[in-house]
Amino acid sequence: MGKKGKHSLDDPKAVVRELMKAGKVKKKCCKSKPRCDKCPVRALKKAQKKAQKKIEKAARKAA
Repeated sequence: MGKKGKHSLDDPKAVVRELMKAGKVKKKCCKSKPRCDKCPVRALKKAQKKAQKKIEKAARKAA
C-alpha cells in the first residue's frame, strides 16, 4: 500500500494528488467557466500560491 501523509508540502502537484486520493478534488477538469470548487486546476493554483507564500516567508525569516 502507500504511505499516508508523506507528501512534500513544497510540491504543489503532490498536494493536489493527495487531495484527489482523498476525494476532495476531481481527477479531471470539466473546463467550465468559472472553475468549479472541486477543479484540479483551481486546487493546483491554490497549492502553488500557498507554496510561494511559504518560500517568501522563509526568505524573510532568513534575512
